[in-house]
Amino acid sequence: MNELSIGAILLVVLFSLLASGTWVALSLISVAIVGMLLIGNDSFGLIYGTTTWGTVSDWSLAALPLFIWMGEILFRTRLSNDLFEGLTPWLSRIPGALLHVNILSCGMFAAVSGSSAATAATIGKMTLPELKRKGYDDKMAIGTLAGSGTLGLLIPPSIILIVYGVSAEVSISRLFIAGALPGLMLVLMFIGYTIFWSIKNKARMPVDDTHYSTSTKFKALLKLIPVACLVIFVLGSIYAGITTPTEAASFGVLGSLILAITSRSLTWQTLTDSLMGAVKTSCMILFILAGAAFLTVAMGFIGLPRMLAEEISIMQLSPYMLLFLLTILFVILGCFLDGISVVVLTTSVVLPMVTQAGIDPLWFGIYIVLVVEMSQITPPVGFNLFVIQSLTGKNILYVAKAALPFFFLLMAAVVVITAFPEIVTWLPTTMTKG
Repeated sequence: MNELSIGAILLVVLFSLLASGTWVALSLISVAIVGMLLIGNDSFGLIYGTTTWGTVSDWSLAALPLFIWMGEILFRTRLSNDLFEGLTPWLSRIPGALLHVNILSCGMFAAVSGSSAATAATIGKMTLPELKRKGYDDKMAIGTLAGSGTLGLLIPPSIILIVYGVSAEVSISRLFIAGALPGLMLVLMFIGYTIFWSIKNKARMPVDDTHYSTSTKFKALLKLIPVACLVIFVLGSIYAGITTPTEAASFGVLGSLILAITSRSLTWQTLTDSLMGAVKTSCMILFILAGAAFLTVAMGFIGLPRMLAEEISIMQLSPYMLLFLLTILFVILGCFLDGISVVVLTTSVVLPMVTQAGIDPLWFGIYIVLVVEMSQITPPVGFNLFVIQSLTGKNILYVAKAALPFFFLLMAAVVVITAFPEIVTWLPTTMTKG
């Protein structure tokens, strides 16, 4: 049996297991075992043990549960509400007004949580009821939240960038730095579209005559200072080279706990809930990573990565055509898998093709995160769609339709960084030289 036949069988097994509702990690492990048995290798138990231990004991992964816990603490305390209250007075006169609270709050919260789902859930709980009460267009309110919620994947500290860095053996600090400018670009694109939509659809915008005095605005701004300081401290220490991502995550947890205590919003219940939330999410991610690492080794034994790289080489695809086909592949996979699963499942197979095509793995990390962001708002399994559906009670297709303009904005962002890769590479290259 040749590699192509084995690959086809494994693909059928994988999608059959996923369609049956089997956990992603168990599906990956099962496919790896089937592949090993098909080539007559019955030492999969020993290989699984050594491979998974080597993967999950990587020190770089220590930052993962810490950043998740930091987001969980902020999710359950009053600090997240301060974002909405602090931004509202400053946005009242801009076209789109409070719709921008979704975008800016998601951008700020993404910089301390690193999670797309946590960002969408936290900001959505605060903003959607308030926007509905004030008479804002339902679809646009949901759309801005769905699109901006994906910023949690890109704006550092990003959990998925940590996972990619470990899988692709790329510096996590450099990935964090590389994600800063594309993240800012996305925020500006979302704001620009919201302003354009608001001007074109004035009849669907509520009339708000509330006047905020200068003193009120600056008093509201004070509420943003604690979270802003936390963001600047965590990211600034990484960018300046003072701390590693893991050390910065530790300080981030300590800082969020101090802020929660001083704001008197940390209780024993919220502390234990945040710990349990962080443990559950971290275990899920590490289990998927372990399964993907085992599958990667199994595919190496079978020879699938080598065969695919050779086939791509024979096709002599240009880098742009390769990226075009990979974009389609990642969006399709994103319809069935969560973003982290897409990254760990494909990195080992795709990276040899990418490096052979002369594409920088650092740039590719930001590219793959942007494409995964697109999949987060793609039905039927876009995670952000499920989060927002649970918040609103709306039909999943209604939420997906509301998010569609932001899907195209993400697609445009992929085109922009492909045409101008310096948007990704300039900052980490400059800071490394410095």
